[in-house]
Amino acid sequence: MSGARPAARRVNGECKQDPFPKPPGWSQLFLGSACKGNFTHMIAKKCQRRQKSQKKPRHLGPLDDSWQERLADVVMPLWRLSHEEQLKVGTQLKSSLSILSGARLEENHVNQILFLSIDRNMVCVRSNHLKNIPKKHSQVAQYYEVFLQQSPLEPCLLFREGGYWRELIAHTNSQGHTMAIISFHPQELRQEELCVQKETVKKFFTKGPGAVCDLTSLYFQESTTTRCSHQQSPYQLLFGEPHIFEDLLGLKICISPDAFFQVNIAGAEILYRTMGELSGVNSNTILLDICCVTGVIGLSLAQYTSVLGIELVEQAVEDARWTVAFNGITNCEFHTGRAEKILPQLLKSKEDGQLIVAVVNPARAGTANVFLPLDYQVVQAIRNYGAIRILVFVSCKPHGEITRNIIELCCPPNSAKKLLGEPFVLRQAVPVDLFPHTPHCELVLLFTQ
Repeated sequence: MSGARPAARRVNGECKQDPFPKPPGWSQLFLGSACKGNFTHMIAKKCQRRQKSQKKPRHLGPLDDSWQERLADVVMPLWRLSHEEQLKVGTQLKSSLSILSGARLEENHVNQILFLSIDRNMVCVRSNHLKNIPKKHSQVAQYYEVFLQQSPLEPCLLFREGGYWRELIAHTNSQGHTMAIISFHPQELRQEELCVQKETVKKFFTKGPGAVCDLTSLYFQESTTTRCSHQQSPYQLLFGEPHIFEDLLGLKICISPDAFFQVNIAGAEILYRTMGELSGVNSNTILLDICCVTGVIGLSLAQYTSVLGIELVEQAVEDARWTVAFNGITNCEFHTGRAEKILPQLLKSKEDGQLIVAVVNPARAGTANVFLPLDYQVVQAIRNYGAIRILVFVSCKPHGEITRNIIELCCPPNSAKKLLGEPFVLRQAVPVDLFPHTPHCELVLLFTQ
């Protein structure tokens, strides 16, 4: 799928001087010297200056190899273990989860599986040594650092401290196509000044040093909050294709900048097959995919059952509908909006006697790593609609507030809380490893009544 490239705007006529002249032998030698420049140390100095103003200052020390190891210990804590040893960790997790199977959950039976304590200090450390980061992502990150070193505008680390350039998100598919999304805090810049910055970063990645990244598309988003959707602040395509595509379980999937998509494709295919096997869907059932994002779970099972999907992010639903049309699927429909608003009416419209299998994956919204529980009204609708007898609940962070959902689904009927239907019982808990070198997993929970 292709789209017209937006016309670039200039201020005071055409820029006569290339802001990114190529020094002699810039290529890999240039990158190597640039990556040893001042940006990383500038981040450390800003952090140190902030700490000096605190009551108990803490010295961060030089950004040497020990920082690389410390980052690896946080991001992939099992990286020092062999593959066989890592599998033993997963087996222990599966054994501990099996204790919960077949039990009706009460609040005191639910324990946190994982807990991560995060230091308040902020340190910038390169990630190109991490085994679970694609090389393409590391390359784009390194060149973005080069760009930040050359830009007259400072990065925005904390909103209260000012700055402009914020994070860069990279999406890649199995064919190597790469979509980069840069978020930018506009502060008090005029529209003309914003256009200059957009043209500058576009030129860097098309004609400057960043051209070696060979981006399929580059998006720019003006953002004054930590994360915001396309509806809140539109993604602006600076150059390239508006979408990238992925092949998964025989389907061609459309991916937009606002849509979350599993980065571990091989692991995702195992996850979706596992969900299909546990759900037991067939031609006599309807699969209700709540928080469906791009609809991949339902679409992967459309050959066995009809699918209804609900998703808050409008662009993700557009991707799902494109996938439906491109792959010639005729038994899937997707609805945009809040599940707690749509779900009750959608369930009422279905024929009596049809068995509905519900699938819920409430962890994320769009590209954001936000782990939110199901809205209580959604839990009520699932509990109180008698046709839903099977529920597959998926979470990559099955603790904290997510445990409240599990308790609400499995607790005895409670008229005061408007939980009138029969409680669900947890029958199986299957961890699927999508995150190499970490103890984290996608946990697939099968509930039945």
